[in-house]
Amino acid sequence: MSRLEQIADLEKRFLLPTYNRYPVAFERGRGVFLYDFDGKKYLDFVAGLGVNALGHAHPRIVKAIREQAAKLVHISNLYYNEYQGRLAERLCQLSGLDRAFFSNSGTEAMEGAIKLARLAAHRAGGAAKSQPVALQGSYHGRTFGAMSLTGQEKYRKGFEPMLEEVTFVPQNDVEGLRAAVNANTCAIVLEPIFGEGGILECSEDFLRACRTLADQHQAALIFDEIQCGLGRTGKFFAFQSFGVMPDIVTIAKPIAAGVPLGAFLAKEHFASAISPGQHGTTFGGGPLACRVGLEYLAIVEDEKLLDNVIRVGGHLHQQLQELVAKYAATREVRGRGFIQGLVLDVPARPFVEQGLAAGVLFNVTQDTVLRFLPPFLLQEKHVDKGIKVLKKLLGKKRGKASRAMAEASS
Repeated sequence: MSRLEQIADLEKRFLLPTYNRYPVAFERGRGVFLYDFDGKKYLDFVAGLGVNALGHAHPRIVKAIREQAAKLVHISNLYYNEYQGRLAERLCQLSGLDRAFFSNSGTEAMEGAIKLARLAAHRAGGAAKSQPVALQGSYHGRTFGAMSLTGQEKYRKGFEPMLEEVTFVPQNDVEGLRAAVNANTCAIVLEPIFGEGGILECSEDFLRACRTLADQHQAALIFDEIQCGLGRTGKFFAFQSFGVMPDIVTIAKPIAAGVPLGAFLAKEHFASAISPGQHGTTFGGGPLACRVGLEYLAIVEDEKLLDNVIRVGGHLHQQLQELVAKYAATREVRGRGFIQGLVLDVPARPFVEQGLAAGVLFNVTQDTVLRFLPPFLLQEKHVDKGIKVLKKLLGKKRGKASRAMAEASS
């Protein structure tokens, strides 16, 4: 029995059957590459679903983890540690928001953001002011509060009832938004760029309307940047790419380079609604995770990785557009920076499986979208290698008429 078979057999016998894994087990990583137990090398366009923005085994992250693990890993939030306040300060400086709360994951960050929004809403308008507005097609997590705001039935089915009184509106439907938001709305919750929803951007007009309506009705405007934030658009925060400031923003994924950490940041007006004992966490904001979070932010700045995201992300977008112009199975390209999607006319999973065999890791979402969330270290040569593999997998090229139509629409 191979090492992969041993690992898979053990999981099959003892784990809940919640994951439909691909047939590979990884032993180590370096930079933008992963290696399986047989030593085969894979180019990584998935980056741990956006977590490994610094690639794998970044030497500064390894050094920070080793040093801190030898000193102090956990003490609980009964006591101070030297890194939690420093990381909160840095995130507030970068975002323009005022206060932070640290959790273990993005889902937990969403739960805390919802709680804070309701507390502030009750202060402003009483108990009836408790109704969130969210977007159809969105994804916010798998706990009950986050799942209640997720606008995809497949994630909620079988777990009903959800939180009551959530109203869903279509993305970028300003009139639908205006009809949904009222005096009892406590929050408007959205992803500036849908991640699990298929790499779909909110328009600036729609985001501005959200900002105006939230102000008009004293509701919190909450941006979920768990997947699209912390540098993936070429800005530290995705809202900085759209020019609309939220009241609360949730983050996670790359912030501690794979050590579990999430957070929500809030304006003082909303942060002041909460008091000791109304929210908390055992593990969130521990010294190890927060030290690594500070190192992550420092590396992104020191290595000018946001510039790299913009430059190489532009190259990726161009190469994907060329695929749409030439290959019959492709439809359109979505996204920016290092959060992009190639929409296909056929199921995408077979391309992921064939890419795996060819030594390139792609990811699929919404059945027909190849999602690209690569490490920020990615270079043009890596993009070209991935595109070369995709060209072989896509096969049939367009005819002249269909090519002209695809070029006109891109």
